[in-house]
Amino acid sequence: MAKNKQKKQEELLTKKSMEFLKAYINNPSPVGFESSGQKMWLEYIKPFTDTQFTDPYGTAVGVINPEAPFKVVIEAHADEISWFVNYVSPEGLLYLKRNGGVDHQIAPGQRVFVHGKKGPVKAVFGWPAIHTRIGNPDTKEPQPRVDNLFLDCGARTKKEVEDLGIHIGAVATYQDGFDELANNYFIGRAMDNRIGGFMIAEVARMLKENKDKLPYGLYVVNAVQEEIGLRGAEMIARRIKPNIAIITDVTHDTSTPMVNKIIEGDVACGKGPSLAYGPAVHNKLLDLVQDVAGKKDIPVQLRTVSRSTGTDTDSFAYANDGCPSVLISIPLRYMHTTVEMLHKSDIEQTIRLMYETLLTLTPKTNLSYL
Repeated sequence: MAKNKQKKQEELLTKKSMEFLKAYINNPSPVGFESSGQKMWLEYIKPFTDTQFTDPYGTAVGVINPEAPFKVVIEAHADEISWFVNYVSPEGLLYLKRNGGVDHQIAPGQRVFVHGKKGPVKAVFGWPAIHTRIGNPDTKEPQPRVDNLFLDCGARTKKEVEDLGIHIGAVATYQDGFDELANNYFIGRAMDNRIGGFMIAEVARMLKENKDKLPYGLYVVNAVQEEIGLRGAEMIARRIKPNIAIITDVTHDTSTPMVNKIIEGDVACGKGPSLAYGPAVHNKLLDLVQDVAGKKDIPVQLRTVSRSTGTDTDSFAYANDGCPSVLISIPLRYMHTTVEMLHKSDIEQTIRLMYETLLTLTPKTNLSYL
């Protein structure tokens, strides 16, 4: 019996699912320029939803039972951190501004694509050789900062940069894409939170393939511009006006070195999705999700988030007249780097938890505090 259960879980992610995940992770979708990834995502979920729509800034939505008055959202965000070209030197070097919370300390030596008017241009973050940095023992080694980082695309004049189609405001994304490590670990840039968009799409697929009938309208939402202040979720929450929202995002695996569990909590990859306590998280909805996890043998990890979750949960919770919202996170190592790492079993269990929660909810589910 245990072997059959294990086999069923291993087959949760189909071959087609994995092909989509790899293509979706590899596709660049920087903050404010998410359209190519959104087109890919909408094409994937189209067979599993009744209708689809987008808003003016590119948030994409697939809807099941669009005529139903009671509305439930499952949501992730599509955007990835990146860099803006801010200044081009006479020598053809590109200086930058952040587009989202990109980590300047990991930049030296990285390869990027600069997305110009003539298509992607390959470039690298240049950095002085170690020989030149430590030649004088009295001189402190330079540290990477936004104002001393630069891209070298092979151009040696400003005109050569322009000839490549690179302009002020062009965005640069890291080249590193999807890969697999030992013991079912996946790595890639933008797992935060392209993995969430993948998981909510898989929930829609399971509902369709299992022929489940929901007693409400389900809005599968892939929002833009989370990385610069939850802006996409803010807009779409006002438009949909949902009754309940289930948000999925990544959270920190705190079992790696240099992370303080006393501050960040105790969460690790491979031990199941993480559920958060915090003011924006609706306690009764959280209790319901925990009950579902217990009944369905889905392992969960608990943490706290203090004043805000830092995720799109906040935008949905406080939108309109208030929307009971819950956050289901997947543990992630090395957030906002090019090697964000998560575990296959956590992907499967997070999908299962969202799916089973949706089958439990009805318009009559009592979420009143009083």
